[in-house]
Amino acid sequence: MKYNIVQFDRTMLHLLPHPQQPFDIIGRLVPTYDGTDWRTAEQLLSQKKETTYPDDSFDPIEYIENTEQSAFLAMLNTECVGSIRVCKRWNGNAFIDDLAIDRAHRGHGVGRMLMDAAVQWGKDKGLNGVSLETQDWNLLACRFYLKYGFKLGGIDTKVYTHSLYKGKTALYFYLTLDK
Repeated sequence: MKYNIVQFDRTMLHLLPHPQQPFDIIGRLVPTYDGTDWRTAEQLLSQKKETTYPDDSFDPIEYIENTEQSAFLAMLNTECVGSIRVCKRWNGNAFIDDLAIDRAHRGHGVGRMLMDAAVQWGKDKGLNGVSLETQDWNLLACRFYLKYGFKLGGIDTKVYTHSLYKGKTALYFYLTLDK
């Protein structure tokens, strides 16, 4: 399959927000900190589960012709099969607001292509790095980010206390950009 990554524009307003699709929960990433570096181990489930994030509520127009944020779509012919949203943060990093790939198109390099587009956007903006947040129980996403080259930079065990993800740990990943 030939995927094309395109920057979101006004002609594509009907494509976002793109509905979330189920993903597999196969375990969790278990971080430990030795005072200098984060190390990770995996805790696998005996049986995989399936979950779906709630659909995002955002205004797609905010990602058009905006120097502070952008969105990129993965297209297969005229069908949108994935998206990534990225914004400029106060700390000189690009931040990944969301990365989503349709279930049928996972494992075909679409995530890497979308991340490449967001990383290039950050480089083009002269930013220092790319950061993102995910949950410890989304092990497949954690594996993807680590394989891509992101490093775990910190965790937060309280951020989800009063949310749908109560009891889960937020993981913060960082990728330094070469200038």
